Amino acid sequence: MSERHFKRWRRRLVPLLPRTLRGRFVLIMIVGVLSAQLASYTVWTSQVRSSQLEQLDELSRNVAYSVASTMRFFRSLPYEYRHIVLDQLRNMGGTRFFVSVNERRIPVEDIGSGREKTLVVDNFREILTRELNIDDVLVEFSRPETLRVYNNEVLLHDLPPRWGQHSLLMEPLSPPILVVQMELGPETWLYVATLLPVPDLFNEYRWLSGERLLASLMVLLTVIGLSLLGIRSVTRPLARLSRAALQLGDDLDAPPLRETGPREVVATASAFNRMQERIRDQVEERERLFSAISHDLKTPITRLRLRAEMLEDPLQRERFCASLDELDLLVKGALASVKGFDLHEAVEPVDPRAMLEELAGELALQGGRVSISGRAEVLPVKPLAFKRCLANLMENAVFYGRRAEVTLDDSPQRVAIVIRDHGPGIPDAQMERVFSPFVRLEPSRSRNTGGSGLGLGISRHIARAMGGEIALANHPEGGLEVTLLLPRPSNVTAL
Repeated sequence: MSERHFKRWRRRLVPLLPRTLRGRFVLIMIVGVLSAQLASYTVWTSQVRSSQLEQLDELSRNVAYSVASTMRFFRSLPYEYRHIVLDQLRNMGGTRFFVSVNERRIPVEDIGSGREKTLVVDNFREILTRELNIDDVLVEFSRPETLRVYNNEVLLHDLPPRWGQHSLLMEPLSPPILVVQMELGPETWLYVATLLPVPDLFNEYRWLSGERLLASLMVLLTVIGLSLLGIRSVTRPLARLSRAALQLGDDLDAPPLRETGPREVVATASAFNRMQERIRDQVEERERLFSAISHDLKTPITRLRLRAEMLEDPLQRERFCASLDELDLLVKGALASVKGFDLHEAVEPVDPRAMLEELAGELALQGGRVSISGRAEVLPVKPLAFKRCLANLMENAVFYGRRAEVTLDDSPQRVAIVIRDHGPGIPDAQMERVFSPFVRLEPSRSRNTGGSGLGLGISRHIARAMGGEIALANHPEGGLEVTLLLPRPSNVTAL
């Protein structure tokens, strides 16, 4: 198989695999056990089949020699004594052969096929041809219920018990009967029927017999049960690690993981605990740094503003104050960007519709028009961060699009909040760029237009911290459409 075909099959099979680590482990164990059983059954069957053929070869040769002796004896008898000997044999009973002398060859419904029959027939023909020095000998197999034994083609089942047919009938097994016929002379045929003591001579070998199926099922269930116990103990630390990683975004002060279990698990838990401690230290240091920068910059900005107010030229005073306002806005925006998502805020159930209506009321006081449709069940989020995310999106929609239309769409997997404005939209080439800090497609930074280009970036930062995403698209009828997708907690924590 070429590498291209291998990759194609791999792409087709990967989506069919279980999505959980536990499921994949169980699948590997099942495939491994079934493969081992298939291989062992193949070897075992080959050995058993070879042993059976060896036994059948030896048995068929012994019986062939006995049949050859019987035929030699009857061929040596004078014609008038043959029937006397046959009558004596019938009266005595107990013989392993059923022998008759007929005027013609009795038709036999030959049955069976495969290596077993070929081996028996070839052995009989070889030995009879060599021992009796003849070329024409018929070797066939028949069912007991269809076997005919005399000139009048009477059935074996219809013979009296004293005639010895009981040696060929082994009800309810009904094994096939070997029939050998040879011509002794004109209109004289010697007929010999016997059984080969081999059970299920022509029955096809069944892989899934009841015993083998039961044994395989018991082995498979035992392996799956033990595997589930072992895999559960192996994957439990991974589940704890996954929950701790998800909780890390909500609470940096969560207790560290227990460093117990196998060496690899202990090493992973230890590395995670060190990472959590470093992240917590870096976040605290970043907050202290930007708080210090903000505090230190406020003093010179205030002094410059006081001096600017003392300028006599109104135009210069206005320009100087505008620059100071811009500088103050950038400082506040930088600090807001750093504190865009409060990692120490507790998660609480929030009604998205109620929060949207609250924000719409606040925007209405400023002249903004917002309409809301749809409902959603309560969503566990950090309230202040979630409110800030929605506020930034709705303020942008009202500011650039004059009015906003908000639609709620709830499902068991996620909550979708679509905010559409009626503004100019955004060029496709700029869709990703507007999430960068301090990027505004509206070039003005005056106090009249406001904004520092941080709103969308902070909103995306908050959405991703909650496991969601924000997507932008231009509406076919004009305006920008912002979609906020937030997953339900059960879909976030599922392995």
